Amino acid sequence: MNKGEFVDALAERLDVSRAQAERSLGAVLEIIESELAAGGKVALTGFGSFEVAERAARTGRNPQTGATIKIAASRAPKFSAGAALKAAINK
Repeated sequence: MNKGEFVDALAERLDVSRAQAERSLGAVLEIIESELAAGGKVALTGFGSFEVAERAARTGRNPQTGATIKIAASRAPKFSAGAALKAAINK
């Protein structure tokens, strides 16, 4: 399912227009994004939680040349599935 199909399903389920569903989805994603950018965590009980994982600086290798390169420290989004979501998938 891509974003367009998701918006269509959301509009149908909520009995709203496609534009309203798209704005709603956009608002939810913006809230999650801004909270993670601020270093916070978003926990949706039963569904899962979004948080930021800190990755330390490390050395790696260029696969083409074999040369050693430095990989900078970074932050990456991380999702952990909740118990209810895991149970729904494993039925």
